[in-house]
Amino acid sequence: MTDDRGRATITDFLGDRAERLFHVGRLDYDTEGLMLLTNDGELAHRLAHPSFEVAKTYLADVSGPVPKDLGRRLMAGIELDDGVAKADKFRVIDRSGQRALVEIALHEGRKHVVRRMLAAAGHPVTRLVRTDVGPIKLGSLRPGTSRELSTREIGELYASVGL
Repeated sequence: MTDDRGRATITDFLGDRAERLFHVGRLDYDTEGLMLLTNDGELAHRLAHPSFEVAKTYLADVSGPVPKDLGRRLMAGIELDDGVAKADKFRVIDRSGQRALVEIALHEGRKHVVRRMLAAAGHPVTRLVRTDVGPIKLGSLRPGTSRELSTREIGELYASVGL
């Protein structure tokens, strides 16, 4: 919601709002994609906290070639400086020369965890996009735009965290 370097944040897109909004997780400055905002603090907490196991899915453009066992290694766990991080799911979407597009899902949200996991596995990320938070999908929503969730989508979010 704020940036110590004075860069634009999600707050700049919100304008003046009467109600307090909570963000579900964070996106680092070099990551784009789905950001959920809610006026329900408990829902935001449960969606972001790893104990509720709500998967966040990302598309990552990485240096390749990507070995066949990368998914198995990421799901078994990659040692990082702050402990082991494990992917819940992994698949290669596309391969092209020395680049690959991969999809990775995990339910924890440590700082830069997707970038750090892939870099530790030898595949630095050049572009990262969060595409899903639990049942909610980014779809064709463009950067800097927003939409309200449907009643069904809101119900799915609450159900995903036991509320």
